[in-house]
Amino acid sequence: MRVEEKEMFKAVCSDCGQECEIPFKPTEGRPVKCRDCFRKGRPQRDNSRGGGNFRRERRDFDVTCAECGKETTVPFKPTQGKPVLCRDCFKKPQN
Repeated sequence: MRVEEKEMFKAVCSDCGQECEIPFKPTEGRPVKCRDCFRKGRPQRDNSRGGGNFRRERRDFDVTCAECGKETTVPFKPTQGKPVLCRDCFKKPQN
C-alpha cells in the first residue's frame, strides 16, 4: 500500500508573519496560521481518560441533602425544585 503525500501550498501566517506550508490552498481574505500558531490557539486536550476530551475545570456546588439535611457538594449545578441527595443517601436502596 502506497501512501500519497498531500500537496502543500505556501502561505504567510496571519499571526506571526512567518512563511509556512499548509495542506490546503489558501483562500483570499481568510487568515492562515502556521503549525505553531495553530497549536497555540487550540484548547489543551486531556488524554488521561483516553477519549481525547477537552479539559474542563471541575466546579463543585454547595448543597443541602434533601433526605438527611447534611451539607455536601455535588459536581453539577443543581436544578431549582429538584431534590439533591448526599452520597450516602443516594447510595441507600430506594423503597
